[in-house]
Order: sequence, then C-alpha cells, then structure tokens
Amino acid sequence: MPDGTPLTGKHLIAGQWVASDATFTSDPVTGEPATFCSGGAAEIDAAVTAAEEAFATYGWTSRETRAKFLEAIADEIEARGADLTAYGSAETGLPEARLNGERGRTTGQLRMFADHIRKGDYLDVRHDAALPDRQPLPRPDLKLVQRPLGPVGVFGASNFPLAFSTAGGDTAAALAAGCPVIYKGHPGHPATGEIVAQAIDAAIKKTGMPAGTFGFVQSNTNEAGEALVKHPLIRAVGFTGSFRGGKALFDLAMSRPEPIPFFGELGSINPVFVFPEALAKRGAATGEGWAGSLTMGVGQFCTNPGVVVLPAGSDGDAFRDAAVAVLDGTDAQPMLTGGTAEGYARGVEQTAKAARQITQAKPAPKRCGVPAVFEVTAEDWLSKPELAHEMFGPAAILVRTDSPEEMLAVAKSFEGQLTTTIQMEDGDIQAVQPLIPVLERMAGRILANGFPTGVEVADAMVHGGPFPASTNFGATSVGSLGIRRFLRPVSYQNLPAALLPADLQES
Repeated sequence: MPDGTPLTGKHLIAGQWVASDATFTSDPVTGEPATFCSGGAAEIDAAVTAAEEAFATYGWTSRETRAKFLEAIADEIEARGADLTAYGSAETGLPEARLNGERGRTTGQLRMFADHIRKGDYLDVRHDAALPDRQPLPRPDLKLVQRPLGPVGVFGASNFPLAFSTAGGDTAAALAAGCPVIYKGHPGHPATGEIVAQAIDAAIKKTGMPAGTFGFVQSNTNEAGEALVKHPLIRAVGFTGSFRGGKALFDLAMSRPEPIPFFGELGSINPVFVFPEALAKRGAATGEGWAGSLTMGVGQFCTNPGVVVLPAGSDGDAFRDAAVAVLDGTDAQPMLTGGTAEGYARGVEQTAKAARQITQAKPAPKRCGVPAVFEVTAEDWLSKPELAHEMFGPAAILVRTDSPEEMLAVAKSFEGQLTTTIQMEDGDIQAVQPLIPVLERMAGRILANGFPTGVEVADAMVHGGPFPASTNFGATSVGSLGIRRFLRPVSYQNLPAALLPADLQES
C-alpha cells in the first residue's frame, strides 16, 4: 500500500480506534495488501449504542452547528487528498483524475448540505394558529417541523470509494438531518475508507461533536451488515450495491419487530431510446458517444446505459457500427474487485447464450473487463426476460425494433430504472410523446440527448426510481432532497414555546 497517512486497521467506536480479534486482508490492484480488523455484532452494538448516546445531544444541535461540522469534514478530507488518491487508486484501479473528481464531489455535497440546512426550507415548518372562538369547537395551536430519526446505518458502495462511501451522500444527508451515522466499511477499499473516517474523527474533535456521532466498523463478512440492519436502535439504513445483497438486507429491515426504512439503491440497466430523426442526423456520432458512456469507469456505474432501443435499418446500423468500432478498440481495464470481474464475466457468458455478440470476444486478463455488446430483435427481447439482467460492466444489448408500436412495447417491458434516455430531434417529438407516460413511471430521471453516466449533485436531482432500481420510489440518494429520508414530521399541539425545538422557536 502507499506511504502517507498511517493506517490503524481498526474500527472507530465512540471516538476511539478499537481493534477486534478477527481480521481480513485487502486485495489491491497494485501494491502490497494490508490487514484490517473485521468487526461483527459486538462492534456494531458498541458503535450503535454510542450513536444513541450521541443523539441525545447531536439531534438537538443547531443547524449552524451541524453546517460547520459538515464543512469541517470537507476540510479534513481535502487535507488528506493526496493520500486518498494514492490509496484509492491502489485499491480500486481507478485513475487519479477520476478519484480527484470524486473527492471534489464528496466535499461538494457536504458543503451543499451545509448550505441547505442553513436555509431551513427542508424543515417544512407549518403553523395553524389557535382559534379559541371557533364554533362548534375551538382549534388548538398546531406547529409542525421535520425532526431527525436517530442513529442511521450506512453501507459503502464498491464503485464509488468516496462519493457513495464513508462520507458520501447517505452519510452527509443523515448528519445534516441531525442523525448519528454508523458506517459499515466496504472490504473493496478499506484503506480509503479508513482515511476518510480519520477525517470525520478529526472534524468531530475539532467542532466538539459527541464522540459517537460517527462510527466506523470494517468487515468482510455478512455478520456486521446483518447486525447493523437488525439493531433495535437503528432507525433507518442507506445502501448502495447489488440487487441480491440489497434485497436481502431490505428483507431483514422489513422483518424486524419494528420495521425501519431501508433506502437501497440496487442498480439499473438504464435504457436508451433512439428515434429516427436523431439517427438520420447523427446516428454514428451518437453511437460513438454512447460507447464512451458505456465504457466509462469500465462500465461500473449504476447509471451505465446497458440497453439501447433503436429502429432496424441502415441509420440504426450506422449507430451500431460506429459504437462497435469504438468498443473493439477499447483495451481491457482493471475492475474494482476480483469478485466484480468474475461476476461481470458470468453475466456476459449468460447473455451470450440468448443473444448474438457483435463486438469481438476477447479474453480478459485477471480482474479486468472488456466491452461486450449484443444485438437482438424486439421479439427476442420480449420473449427472453433473462436479457434484462444487469451485467455491471462495459456490456450492453441493442434491441432493434420494426415500428413505433414495437418500441412502445419494449418500453413497457422494463422494470423500475434509475434513468432512461431519449435521443431525439425536433422532428421526433410526435413519435416520442406516447413514450413519455411510460418512461415517467419507469425511471427517476429522464434525459434527452445526453448520457446517464454522471449524476449532478443539485436540488432538482433524483437518483432513485421504482423497484428494483431502489427500495423506495419516493427517495433520492443524490441531491438535497436526500435529507428527507432521515427526517420525520412531528406536530406540537399547544406546547409552550420554551419546550419547542429551536427551529420552531425561531420561525
């Protein structure tokens, strides 16, 4: 592993770096492996108990206090920037430019939430003044405000070691809301995760937050994750990862004696619909652009555009041929983990049994992925539901349609998605119109003339969608709206002002 900020290899519990008997060894792309403690139910219980104790103070801090804490975390992450890039690149194989950009996104969303809570709009303060003389009955004084839930469990994502991990969007939103966080580290990038945890620990001490405000438990087994979801003091969970793992944890959350919200982002194949005028005007250029989006990050994005629906014919062929030329010239690249590469290879192999591969079938070096694109008719797609499974890598399927009615039928076949994209020109508007109600029910974000890789951190962003893209269609894991996942409305009837939350006293 790189030289730089020393690693403890331990867990952060109640403000202390604590060891556990069990350990695991990292599997970096480059450099020597490192050893880390692997926590279980005991470490989770200690971290959650500390978080519940911290909530008695942290849940009642002012918005300004929490905003300064979030900004301090961002500052501490930036101070460790070079080490984060070095560790992140060694562990995941991601290039320096990508990690630097992801670090900027991580600190940017922390500062975004600081600004957001300072404004106070998210509190949704409402006041119905008392009407003592109302007939036939008087109305009491009613005040409503959004309040934090309590300790929140967060799981790190394999494909974003910074922006969706230790201090990623789930952690930032929960801390902004006033909820302590217990983070279960991802074994694919344990060193990167610890360096960020060190940054949060430093910010806690710098700003005087309670020691249990953030807990960090490393693990390479299922025990810690299951214990986190089942712990009776955990009030909600944020998760980004595979459908299989997320659905298992979701089921645990629902089967608790007291079920809790489980905000899981479980992946997507993100269909792209290409219309005739767009094909006629820029078919080849659009195919090249799509190929670039497909291979970005070796296809390891939850918004990877894994299906393209386009008309049969020469214009559609131009899109296909231009894309294939780019993809056949793309070299194999390291994937995030050995398990990711193995899973991708299995997915491609299974798809090859049901569809014709149109890219070159190249052998992939160990832990690497190479592009693989298949082509099917609409009839094939509609009769083979196994084709709709995510391959999580630079692989996709082109679905060729013979009519607008067939394209609409294909659109109606998709389950819930994070995104869907329309490639169109003005002359396509009439053809696109019947698709819009279908796409709106399908996805959390609808794009025109772009590609879904790249999720803007902004007030109007939705990163979520109907099941199975996510476990809660009304939530987003990116953007300021994400704070609502960790709040609940509380109404106060006739309470004296001195007993109200500060945010109501100020309103």
